[in-house]
Amino acid sequence: MAGRLKGKVAIVTGGSRGIGRAIAVALAGEGAALVLAAKSQETLNEAAELVRRAGGQAETVITELAEESSICDLLRVTRERFGRLDILINNAGITHSAKFSETRTEDLDRCWAINARAPFILCREALPLLREAERAFIVNIASVVGVKGYPLQSAYTASKHALRGMTMSLAEELRGTNIRVHVVCPGAVDTGMVGNVRPDIKTADLIGPSEVAELVLYLVTRTGNAVVDELHIRRAAAAPWFG
Repeated sequence: MAGRLKGKVAIVTGGSRGIGRAIAVALAGEGAALVLAAKSQETLNEAAELVRRAGGQAETVITELAEESSICDLLRVTRERFGRLDILINNAGITHSAKFSETRTEDLDRCWAINARAPFILCREALPLLREAERAFIVNIASVVGVKGYPLQSAYTASKHALRGMTMSLAEELRGTNIRVHVVCPGAVDTGMVGNVRPDIKTADLIGPSEVAELVLYLVTRTGNAVVDELHIRRAAAAPWFG
């Protein structure tokens, strides 16, 4: 049913490319207005055009997620432009690949700042707006490494475990309210980031960003008493189950 998100407003971090852009376009296709957050105005403009073509409104906000003030500006713009927030998608993320013994503290800090600290702050600061909605959703995009670990990805893995753990705690705190909290843990998706970290995986075997977007759309449009807390998404070529 088209238009299921008409009148709704969504923030998507990392919304200018990859999974974030695919999610933004999918939400726009159901009538949502999008606030796209990223660091590059050029790629934000490209994503905004795709959102508009899909049928949604688009606002772009240059956001440095490592800075709390920039996160607060993102929410300020959202309130001033739309006066509401129904869906928060914490999608932006960075990775780092190195031996544990060669991972510098600054590498760990950077992964932590973008992948765990920023979603924590954004969820916290967005709660007042989300509480004003009739039904609201927080969807945090973690990773397969939020459930298990891979060698050479210790900093990235630590940050995604933290994001998943924070999501679980927040979901428990908000149980019984108007806000539902979900975490999505994809395996290797066809993005530039994965291409750099896992060049060993054939492109044809990677998950498409639109496939992840379809499942996020499912989470924020479904109704009823059943709640899907977590989605694990693996490549068809990978072994079943993350464990």
